[in-house]
Amino acid sequence: MNRTRLMTTMAVFVAIGTIGSQLLWFPAGVAKAYPVQHAVNVMAAVTLGPGPAVVIAFMIGLVRNMLGLGTLLAFPGGMIGAFLAGTLYKKTGKKGMAALGEGIGTGVLGALASAPIANLLMGSSAGALFFLPSFLVSSVSGACIGWLVVAKVNQRKLSLEN
Repeated sequence: MNRTRLMTTMAVFVAIGTIGSQLLWFPAGVAKAYPVQHAVNVMAAVTLGPGPAVVIAFMIGLVRNMLGLGTLLAFPGGMIGAFLAGTLYKKTGKKGMAALGEGIGTGVLGALASAPIANLLMGSSAGALFFLPSFLVSSVSGACIGWLVVAKVNQRKLSLEN
C-alpha cells in the first residue's frame, strides 16, 4: 500500500472511531462502553497491521480528548488492544484472533494498565480490577462487530489491502 493510500485509510479509521464513539455507546458498569473504537481496532489490525492500528487508536484517543469527549483511559486500552489484535492477526492470519487480541488487549491488559494511570493522572483511587468489567464489555462487543465487518468485507471480495 502506498504512503498516501495508507495515510488516507488511517484518517478514515480515525474519523470513524471518533464520530462512531459519539453515535454508538451504552452504559457498562462504572463507565460507558464505546464499541466502535474496538471495532476500528480490529478492522485496522486486519487491514493495516499492528503499527498503523496502534497509531489509529492513539489518534482516536487524542482527538476525543481534545474535543472533551474522552478520558485518558482511552490511550492504554485502545493502544494495547490494537497492538495485540494486529500482532495475533499477523502471526496467525485469522480474523478471529484479531478479535481475541482486542478483547484481551483492551479488556484485560488495558484495564489493568488503566488503574495506575487513573491513580496518577486522574486522582482516582480505583484498584487494579476496577476497570476490568467495563473494559471487557466494551472491547468484546466492539471486537465482535469488527470481526463481523472484516469477515463480510473478505467474503464479498472487497479487499481493503489492495
